Amino acid sequence: MAPLVAQDPAVPTDARGWINKGVHEFKSARYQDAVESFQKAVDQNPTDTVARVYLATALMSQYIPGADTPDNLALARQAEEQFTRVLDAEPANTTALSSLAALSYQEAQAITDQQQKVRKLDDAASWYEKLIAADPGNKEGYYSLGVIDWQKWYAAWSRARNDLGMRPEQPGPIPNPARQILKRDYSAIVENGLTNLQKALELDPKYSDAMAYVNLLIRERADLADTPEQYRSEVEIADEWVQKALAAKKTEAGVQLAAPLPPPPPPAPAPSGQSPTPQRIRVGGNVQAANLIRKVQPIYPQEAKDQRIQGAVRFTVIIGKDGHIQNMQLVSGHPLLVESARDAVSQWMYKPTLLNGSPVEVVTLVDINFTLRP
Repeated sequence: MAPLVAQDPAVPTDARGWINKGVHEFKSARYQDAVESFQKAVDQNPTDTVARVYLATALMSQYIPGADTPDNLALARQAEEQFTRVLDAEPANTTALSSLAALSYQEAQAITDQQQKVRKLDDAASWYEKLIAADPGNKEGYYSLGVIDWQKWYAAWSRARNDLGMRPEQPGPIPNPARQILKRDYSAIVENGLTNLQKALELDPKYSDAMAYVNLLIRERADLADTPEQYRSEVEIADEWVQKALAAKKTEAGVQLAAPLPPPPPPAPAPSGQSPTPQRIRVGGNVQAANLIRKVQPIYPQEAKDQRIQGAVRFTVIIGKDGHIQNMQLVSGHPLLVESARDAVSQWMYKPTLLNGSPVEVVTLVDINFTLRP
């Protein structure tokens, strides 16, 4: 008779135990360990959608938007497969729907070809529409649809202005025939974006992020006006939304903010005959890097080293007129690397950027690369 082997008390014996173990590992940012634990829970009980949602979430948490490596892309596809299987069992599972929407949106941000990017944004929009159908009170779903429409429109609008040699601060409207082409191809997209943002605001009247994008769409839509008077009227409405967004953010944070959340609105056009210096401009990351005068290198987190985690962390930053970092928004990056990158970049300093002899704020991208030695 074979001797009895004692069960290791640290090893779960059922699906619920593996889920609890995976949750603990996930909260400790041990994502790969969490994936293995959740996979064991799914293996023991394949019909448990809770375990499968956890598994998909742990996979998605390791995906780094923009990193075009086979392993990284495989994480996205594995997460997508698991969320899809959840929906096979529960078509109205809002966690799966919102996660698939977010995954498609993240992937779209890394695509440089505009046609391919639009197709991926359409995928994201389709998931957000399904999310809203399952949860009509989901303000983030409506907001995200508005942002997606803005992204489609903004690319065409900014390209038209650039092709015409119009400076960012130059008042509109855009001259014909470019204006009529934009109207024909994008008016419906702009209006749809505004409609969805308004629905988000109906659900949450203090939704400052939605207000910021309403401002952007109306301000940019002004370039489609038929007369300068109509243009100025649109800009005045956009300015009102800027103030609403500022007030809402002040209420949220309890402090006075200098500007709405990124993306910042373009400056309002000056009265006829004036051309003031804009208060904020966008600059490419490589160009702005030449103005860096103090660069603090990030400390490579030991836990990331131990797990052989490497890659890039990207932020959108606002650089003040004095060259100091005013605001940072995470775009992408592995969670184990983000805080170290944030701590370093927050200490950077740039030479003040001058435009027409006056200092301006700068919006730019900053990439921090973490690379392990072979």
